[in-house]
Amino acid sequence: MVNKLNKIWGNITHWPVRKYHQIKNVIGWIPVVWNQFDFDYHYSLEVFKHQLLKQAQFMESKQAVCVDSHISAEKIRMIVRLMDKVYNEEYAMEYQERLANEFGKDVLDFHFEKNNNSEYSTLKFKYETGLKYYYIKDQIKEKHDQYFMESQNKQNRAHQLLWKLIEFYIRGWWD
Repeated sequence: MVNKLNKIWGNITHWPVRKYHQIKNVIGWIPVVWNQFDFDYHYSLEVFKHQLLKQAQFMESKQAVCVDSHISAEKIRMIVRLMDKVYNEEYAMEYQERLANEFGKDVLDFHFEKNNNSEYSTLKFKYETGLKYYYIKDQIKEKHDQYFMESQNKQNRAHQLLWKLIEFYIRGWWD
């Protein structure tokens, strides 16, 4: 009889605790949902990233049961950092810094040049039209194309690596 009463009491006290955690969870999602839209995959990534970070936080907490939960949390945080680098185009934009270091900070500054007999303008880089770069503009263009392709290849490799890591690790992220 005492065991049955303990079970009933446990069920009664569990319900409000569970509701408290559910409400707290919903409130934590409000900023994510508020800023979420359906027209761009970046918003889906933000939802996924938010959930991964919540999961990592849980796995680092005292509520985690598995012995290696903190290692899974570290892996999740590594994935989120790589996700930020990939989707902020960090690797794809490296070519700009390389060009600036080699030729000057203003090498990729641009202006709009009015086309003859047209209401449209064309975007021109400073190195294409400026006197400062007149004698080396072909060299800059060659380096621009080379560095751009190298950056794009690095960006693509990082993107592939990100999703291979997610595929490899995700089934082990539980507690």
